[in-house]
Amino acid sequence: MSRIGKKAVAVPTGVTASVDGQTVKVKGPKGALAYLIHDDIEVKMDKGAVSVTPRHDTIRARSQWGTARTLVNNLMTGVTKGFEEKLEIVGVGFRAAVQGKQLQLQLGFSHDVNYPIPEGIAIATPKPTEIVITGMDKQKVGQVAAEIRGYRPPEPYKGKGVKYAGEYIFRKEGKKK
Repeated sequence: MSRIGKKAVAVPTGVTASVDGQTVKVKGPKGALAYLIHDDIEVKMDKGAVSVTPRHDTIRARSQWGTARTLVNNLMTGVTKGFEEKLEIVGVGFRAAVQGKQLQLQLGFSHDVNYPIPEGIAIATPKPTEIVITGMDKQKVGQVAAEIRGYRPPEPYKGKGVKYAGEYIFRKEGKKK
């Protein structure tokens, strides 16, 4: 039994939620989001809360139960508070800057990397070595952060590259004479 899935997702004040078949639509101060839930899960609106239950007693339905509840909860959080991911750039001469609808990264290549900022995502660079990605869709925010990190992941010898804020980089010892 899913302990997470048993809890109903409360609809916060200022947010309107509706269930249309398998689609959950949420509208709040930051915008509107919708999510299509797996067919093995039953979704209901009751008493200002969205509840999810498995339709069948199968392994797949039970595994989707907690996931569906968490995704609905992420919709509620996204339209009220939004999500944020911070990246840090480590390395001499490595820096980032937002120019219009593009993030310009200087990561030690012979050329600058220009990353087009997708719709629904806001990117800010408070310092040249810090990138803050914000948006209301948690999956999209995480995907953008992973794509930017993918241009130059941190290497284990000096730790140079783009890393998540607070990420621990396992360091290796270099060659010995």
